[in-house]
Amino acid sequence: MSATGVPGRVAVLGLGLVGGSLARLLHARGVAVVGQDVDPGTVAAARAAGLRTTADVAEAVDGADLVVLAVPLRAMRATAAEVARHLGPDATLTDVGSVKGPVRQAVEAAGLGERYVGAHPMAGTERSGFAASSADLLDRAPWAVTVPSPRPAGHAADRLEGLLRLVTGPLAGTAAVLTDDVHDEAAALVSHVPHVLATQLLNAVAGAPVRDAALGLAAGSFRDGTRVAHTDPARTEAMVVENAAWVAPVLRKTVRDLEALVAALETNAPVHGFFHAADDVRAAGRPGQRAARTADVTVPLEAGWPERVVERCEAGSVVVALTDTEVLLTR
Repeated sequence: MSATGVPGRVAVLGLGLVGGSLARLLHARGVAVVGQDVDPGTVAAARAAGLRTTADVAEAVDGADLVVLAVPLRAMRATAAEVARHLGPDATLTDVGSVKGPVRQAVEAAGLGERYVGAHPMAGTERSGFAASSADLLDRAPWAVTVPSPRPAGHAADRLEGLLRLVTGPLAGTAAVLTDDVHDEAAALVSHVPHVLATQLLNAVAGAPVRDAALGLAAGSFRDGTRVAHTDPARTEAMVVENAAWVAPVLRKTVRDLEALVAALETNAPVHGFFHAADDVRAAGRPGQRAARTADVTVPLEAGWPERVVERCEAGSVVVALTDTEVLLTR
């Protein structure tokens, strides 16, 4: 750990779109980083891009202050078990996965639960692999950083602090500190179900008798509505299945709302409520903008501070910086 509290050496295990982007950004910001991947071609491409790389987990983890699991969800349990064999006594473990509950289960099964702080950068594209990665993808990105559900008092406060200093410092991002359950429920609403709906839009056109004519007419609304459906479908499937407990209820509500709309259209009943139910959200502006870094709330770095930060973040605040004595948040 550096004198600033930021991890001095970071190992990124998995150099796909997000892991590769994180390694590139850390390297660009002067943080010592080593990237690891099981694919020799990926290791070679990352090395050619100027990164220190290896195919060996033990070599990557050796001496690291922070180890980032950036492997696919299906490989998380095996990778965590391998990391447990080599992780230094003071090192912290985190990840970049879009689902937190199953990842925590994997690291707890490996005996690393007390070393783990969850993380999820809220940024991505429909592309995949190291070739699609870019330091720009995660520069100034919003992150979710997670603690167990329910919140235990003082859980890994020093490890949480170190990760927040990395996110808000070298990565120039912001962080919403949430419990795993709140993150996974929120991610279902704003990420996983949108992927499902985008996939269904693509499926509807793919199976339509006027498919070719429709695709010839497709413009902005179809392009924007189906962008994430061009993601590797296996990756989307894994994400949705791993978060099924939160995705399924949202999909059931969506189906009920659409069935009600269909019934209204078929009977010439009013549909105003459907199209105006989210007027207050619409009035607040487009979501997903990168947050301003001006702080207007502070939480002292004293006993119980993680719980107070979580309470603030669950009400919509985000962490923008840390001083020696305080966590700074937007309201």
